[in-house]
Amino acid sequence: MSAAGEALRRRLVRDLDGAVAFDDHTRHLYSRDASMYAITPLGVAFPRHAEDVAAAVRAAAAHDATVTARGAGTSLAGQTVGAGLVLDFSRHLDRITDLDPTARTARVQPGVVQDQLNRAAAAHGLVFGPDTSTSNRATLGGMLGNNSAGSGSLRHGMTIDHVLALEVVLSDGTTTRLGPVSEPERARRAARATLDGRLHRELPALAAAHADAIAAGYPAHWRRAGGYRLDRLAADADAGRPFDPARFLVGSEGTLALVTAAEVRLVPRPAHTVFAVGHFTSVGAAVEATGDALACDPAAVELMDRTILDLARRKIEYASLDALLHGTPEALLFVSLTGDDEDELRGRLADLAGRWRRHGHGYHTLIAETPAEQAALLTVRKSSLGLLMAAGSGTDRPLAFVEDTAVDPAHLPAYTRRFKEILDRHDMTAGFYGHASVGCLHIRPFVDLTDPARVAAMRAVAEEVRDLAAEYGGANSSEHGDGLARSEFNRRLFGDELYEAMRAVKRLFDPDARLNPGKIVDAGPMTDHLRDPALPPAPGLRTRLDFADTGGMRGAADRCMNIGLCRKDAHGTMCPSYMATREEQHATRGRAGALVKALSAADPRAALGDDRLHEALDLCLMCKACRSECPLGVDLAALKAEALSHRHDLHGVPLRSRLFGAIRTLNRLGSALAPLPALLDHAPGARRLLARRLGLAADRPLPLPLRGNLVRWHRHRVGPGHQAPWGTVTFLADSFTTYTEPAVGRAAVELLERAGWAVRLESRGCCGRAAYSKGLLDRAAAASLALTRRLAATDGPITGCEPSCLLTLRDEHLRLHPDVPEVRQVAARVRQTEELLTEAIDAGRLHLRPDNPYAGRRIVYHGHCHQKAEVGTAATVALLRRIPGAQVAELDAGCCGMAGSFGFEAEHYALSLRIARDRLVPALAAEPPTTVIAATGVSCRQQIAHTTHRAARHPLQLVRDALADAPGHRREDGGGDGDGDEDGGGPDA
Repeated sequence: MSAAGEALRRRLVRDLDGAVAFDDHTRHLYSRDASMYAITPLGVAFPRHAEDVAAAVRAAAAHDATVTARGAGTSLAGQTVGAGLVLDFSRHLDRITDLDPTARTARVQPGVVQDQLNRAAAAHGLVFGPDTSTSNRATLGGMLGNNSAGSGSLRHGMTIDHVLALEVVLSDGTTTRLGPVSEPERARRAARATLDGRLHRELPALAAAHADAIAAGYPAHWRRAGGYRLDRLAADADAGRPFDPARFLVGSEGTLALVTAAEVRLVPRPAHTVFAVGHFTSVGAAVEATGDALACDPAAVELMDRTILDLARRKIEYASLDALLHGTPEALLFVSLTGDDEDELRGRLADLAGRWRRHGHGYHTLIAETPAEQAALLTVRKSSLGLLMAAGSGTDRPLAFVEDTAVDPAHLPAYTRRFKEILDRHDMTAGFYGHASVGCLHIRPFVDLTDPARVAAMRAVAEEVRDLAAEYGGANSSEHGDGLARSEFNRRLFGDELYEAMRAVKRLFDPDARLNPGKIVDAGPMTDHLRDPALPPAPGLRTRLDFADTGGMRGAADRCMNIGLCRKDAHGTMCPSYMATREEQHATRGRAGALVKALSAADPRAALGDDRLHEALDLCLMCKACRSECPLGVDLAALKAEALSHRHDLHGVPLRSRLFGAIRTLNRLGSALAPLPALLDHAPGARRLLARRLGLAADRPLPLPLRGNLVRWHRHRVGPGHQAPWGTVTFLADSFTTYTEPAVGRAAVELLERAGWAVRLESRGCCGRAAYSKGLLDRAAAASLALTRRLAATDGPITGCEPSCLLTLRDEHLRLHPDVPEVRQVAARVRQTEELLTEAIDAGRLHLRPDNPYAGRRIVYHGHCHQKAEVGTAATVALLRRIPGAQVAELDAGCCGMAGSFGFEAEHYALSLRIARDRLVPALAAEPPTTVIAATGVSCRQQIAHTTHRAARHPLQLVRDALADAPGHRREDGGGDGDGDEDGGGPDA
């Protein structure tokens, strides 16, 4: 760190209540946002309140440093990267301090997330009007900075239209409240010898002096977010409205003042929303149909092309999409209609479908009237950006540099056609989506920024698209702002006089260019500070896992484009530790960024052993949610396992990791010695001793192996007494339920046999899951290869009841042994037990009785994280819904926080509970005692029992309880007094 940086750090530590971080690791994490740019800052501060923000600005001025404000860091044009001090408003300044349903207003701090505000407003039938696709992580401060809009802007306009007042810190470190003021009040404030006084004195005069340039210089199309909004000041003056510097600040990207609180307007939430989804044979055909859609007074009209649809089909969470669509459309138009009268909405839907039919637009119109019908469609529509980003390969990425233009929708067909011609001339491909209702297209061409020729082509395309948008009276920036990507072009777009007026605005508010310089005015070339060229070539590194599909381990981490979906906090699973800590380094993108830094070091092997890196990786629960929920599929579980293996190479393997990695052996021995482990567990001081010696949480009950384990039961039981017409299924006797919850395995075996299968128990070894999770990859590789060879010698499906173990055959084994054909053959045969049983029920081979214990009862189901990530939970939910009379609901409660050994470790115990108590525990606490709780994961059941004192059962146990009796079938409760050796067992005759 430079001497100047150290001096600034010391002052900030002294003056701020919030934390300050100037270490290389944090500086690297904050060098990027969701754009194609990277600038390493001096340091980062996390203000706790407005005075911290003011103190930070004063400190930066004293040490000649610039200041860049940051919310979620999801800016697409590089607004939130800068070379000075970065202020992260999202960690602490995240409260809704007032919500007045009568006045329909809210007072929020800048770190409040849009969905957070909408959840609070929904209780009063209200919503914040601008509807961004990133609403689950976009902060209000960022929306104010960019003048964000979204799909609903046709009805609700942009963020600027909903701002009533702002509390800000000015560039001299003083604070003030800005909003509409009467002329006497403006004159009174203008008389002050302060920066606030100067603003109220000189800003109206500046706007008046350039009235002609303002009238001529702004794009004709209303949907614009570029430049400073002098046009708003001029329009207010012409209409006799009060001077309003608050709205003027909206869209200024933190270059004029820093917002510490905002008073915003809320709008009524419509009672009903319905969708018409038009299917088209080309993007052009969809665009041509927009006019008919606009004639039906829609709330939004959204375009999506086949590129994005094809990407969605690859993701588990969008698996239901294909069932909804008709044929293979090249493009879709999502038309949403809102209102309070359902019949009137149905009439408008019919009108739209009729218009499209009469005018030959599209080949099918899908109608979605209920929230359930709309869910899959909405999820895909809001995920378009992330899905498109996932289409990149290596350094060839879909980039945001011409993605924010907007023209009058009447010009959209011709504009889209000519836009495509520009891309074709420069040999660029792109996905097309956007807000057709307002003429805004989000088009991201694929560009390799490490290739100077493609960088030059990118610039040429940016210039041609800029001129094309201007030709149609459109905006070069319509909701994503100028940032580093578009600010360079503002002089050409607005003309010299208006641009100079904007420069005067910057000097007025920020005479020393302290606040986020180089954005909107006085910008460098758009090709400066590009992210990918800044990275050195990846040094060679031998890895135990296969990362060939991403060009190596660094490529796997560098897939992250910082779009920030891992910062969501109210639905899904990713990222549990971020949801609990709200710290950037504990989000998926934070860890990915840390790994990119380490893997770019001259000696990446040594860097992977660094303590600071493993501080960031330590709280990764390896839940694998990022594998499916991250649109780019950044697999932190695999990356962490590989990084741990290199750390072990350098520092040795801790005893606790060795023990957890050998959990099958420990459980088998514990079962053989049962009930001795239980007696020892209850001995005075036993848990404290384990906590002290092994670092286990003293308050966490340990799962105790039972003598009547699954292996013994299977060896000594009486068979089903009938033939197995469906052949043999191999059942993976996992390391956990086999010894600690054998009743689950017994239920699975009995159900499979009743469904017509002979069951072969595979119990002679471990899948390697536990060793893998501890970075013991050589041990995991040996165990998995031995298991694979045994499984490859069998026929028929391979199944099991513990998702983390069964699905290891489909994922981790492929990474450990990419060149072993038997591994792929085994992976292809893996089936969930729930799938096999649902098929048997539907085919009439397995019968559940109507008078079962769950008829008329509610069952809530919590899915295992690995199951959600790898195959989804649909099969389990479907099986539970086959129980006659049961009322089944799946919880969206995230990760339980247990994550195998994670929740047993003393240093992780508190976080494990915090994660559970965030969503899962409250969801279960809201259920009456009669509700049955089901969970597929052994860890999940342990956590539920520990945190709620309620039992959770495996879904297979519930189905077994509902099974109709069959003659000749004898059930055994287990037992036997064998020696517990894992000698396996063949199919029962």
